[in-house]
Formats: sequence, C-alpha cells, structure tokens
Amino acid sequence: MQFYRAALPLSRSTLDYLASMVRRHRAKISTRWRRLHPGRQALLVLIYLHKGETYAEMAARAPKLRAVLRKAAADGHPYLVVDGTLILIDRVKADRPFYSGKHKRHGMNLQVIATPEGDIVWVSGALPGSTHDLAAVRIWSVLRELEAAGLVVLADKGYHGVKELVTPYKGKGKPPSQKDANRAHARLRGPGERANAQLKSWRVLRKLRCCPWKAELLAKAIHLLQVRGLQAT
Repeated sequence: MQFYRAALPLSRSTLDYLASMVRRHRAKISTRWRRLHPGRQALLVLIYLHKGETYAEMAARAPKLRAVLRKAAADGHPYLVVDGTLILIDRVKADRPFYSGKHKRHGMNLQVIATPEGDIVWVSGALPGSTHDLAAVRIWSVLRELEAAGLVVLADKGYHGVKELVTPYKGKGKPPSQKDANRAHARLRGPGERANAQLKSWRVLRKLRCCPWKAELLAKAIHLLQVRGLQAT
C-alpha cells in the first residue's frame, strides 16, 4: 500500500516497476536534474491515474494482442471474453463522431479481452464513441488474431454475425433450447465482462477531461500496472 495524503490500493512492486521505467527514461534522455526522484515521479503518476488529482503522462509498453492470445492459449484458458466499453469524455453535442447512440453519451470506444475470471489480458486503442463494437474489433484485427490463435471467445449480441466469436441467439420467440443456451452463455460471459469495471475503478477513466485520444494511453498504462501488480502477488 502506497500513501500520498490518501491510500492507494497498489503494491510496492507496482511503484518500484514504474520508478524503474522513469529511471531508464531519464538515462535515455540524459537528464541532469529533476526536483523529484524517480520514485516520487512514479507515485505522482499512480495518483493521477487512480485518483485523477494531478496530471502526468505515462508512456507504457502494454501487452500486444498476438502475444497475449498465444499466452492465453498456452495457459489453457477454456475461453476468453471480449466486450466494449465507453470511456466518457467532456464534450458538447456538436462533436458527433464521439457520440455513442447505444449509450446516449459522448465517449471513446475501447475493446477489452478478459479471462473467464475477469482478469484483463488486452486493451485496444481508442476509437470515437460512434464506432460500433463489431467495427472496432475488425479495425484492431482482433478477429484475425483470434482465428489464428484458435481460441474460443464469447461476446454479447452486439458482435453477432462473425464466425470467430460465440454470441447469443437473437430474435423473439426463441425455442427453449436457445433460451437455455443464452442463459448459459450469459453466465459464462458475465465475470469476463466485469473486467471493464477494473479499468473504471481508476477515477481518471470515469470521465476524461483531457484530450479524448489520451483514453488509449491511460487505459493501456493502467492495464500494464495491473498486470505487474498481479505478477508480483
């Protein structure tokens, strides 16, 4: 647990990992002086990402899609879950590309792939909120990589119509067998879909008040920190 006027629910190893990144970056750019040492800089970044109290930009190397899918297959996960989430932004109604008709809000579309237990394995880049989830997974080549990895991936009805994803049956008046299948599908998909709540537990992603395109940087940085925290426990 790290402290800076308030507790942060993060391990010491998470802070140490980020501080080492700051230290390497300082060496790379040959900086000679900073008021704060790398550990304090890292702490301020964590405070900003988790609490939204200060502003600092974190450059992070997030896991690549192909690599995480191969690892998921090697780890023997029976299936994965893909789900889209909308990161709200501070924009006016005139900004149509950012407006999500599904959510009736302005935001940025992120695609999240998670394990059956709800652990995030990959976060996509950001697209304007008007982008449909199915279009987003195509833009980020998710379908092609899933097919190559040979993984079973569950998704909601918004992704209906592609062979690479297992989606619920659509339509009214479904026979009992299809209703039962949809209920089983929802039970399996539910924990994975809650992975999006992990991202939004960091207050900075509940509503962006900076450039909307920074949603990608922030989400990937938060994911990286969560991965390092899990590896250290």
